[in-house]
Amino acid sequence: MSGLINLNEITFQEKVIESKGKIIVDFWAEWCGPCKLLSPILEEVSNILDIKIYKVNVDENPSLAGQFGIKSIPTIVIFDDGVRVKEVVGLRPKEEIIEKLTVY
Repeated sequence: MSGLINLNEITFQEKVIESKGKIIVDFWAEWCGPCKLLSPILEEVSNILDIKIYKVNVDENPSLAGQFGIKSIPTIVIFDDGVRVKEVVGLRPKEEIIEKLTVY
């Protein structure tokens, strides 16, 4: 489906919480149409800003979704040095995602 890396409860801590710099985590599900449309947008953002972007399937990782209060998908959560700094809910255009990453 995409070149974005899927995380689970085990890999999330190392790849997101213990990492330095900005990281986007896309909370999604296989059955979610807008989630599928968001993936190529996130890949573009990753290439433009040279930022790591990971995916968490909420059906396979409900405890992570619960931990971060994910109520609707797609939801992207922006982390900076392992700290949650911003959340964007719903399918958004590339320009809006880039703006959210550069202004907070």
